[in-house]
Amino acid sequence: MNPLDELTRLTSLFDAPDELIAEAVHVPAGATPEPYKTMLAHDHHMTVEMESYHRCMVNVEVFADRLEGNEYYRKIILRNASNNRVVQFGIVRFNFDYVTPAVKSEILGKQIPLGRVLINHNVLRTIDLGAIIRVKTGPALAKCLDIPEGTITYGRLATIFCNGKPAVDLLEITTPL
Repeated sequence: MNPLDELTRLTSLFDAPDELIAEAVHVPAGATPEPYKTMLAHDHHMTVEMESYHRCMVNVEVFADRLEGNEYYRKIILRNASNNRVVQFGIVRFNFDYVTPAVKSEILGKQIPLGRVLINHNVLRTIDLGAIIRVKTGPALAKCLDIPEGTITYGRLATIFCNGKPAVDLLEITTPL
């Protein structure tokens, strides 16, 4: 996978890519500065990492989504449950062929972060970190994260394998830490 090509594929699902990200650079995990390295360079759900880092639950807010057959796409933010501040932006491409109808239904309900749904349903999953990226926010991403346009932050591209199948492709970008 070329990380910048995958980034463009995911950001193009809802917006013009440059509206979200003005500039992106692939950064080796080992060269990622802290605390971003700890937050992003792992094989865990970002839901769990965000809750651990912020010491509270996170809530999901779905900005846009669509279902095409068994492919589901959504653009979200996660908010800190204790102060409602935005902690993460994400774009998800999910193939529902690899999960149960109950998992699909709960994800389509848009009330619980994706990672929490998979954990709650004990879906056998493996998370493959694709790449760490340093991004300069474009106007749409800056608005979603409630930060000034042109702010530098970090994110990751990852794939979640559900029951051994590549079910979910993710773009997850943190608010500046």
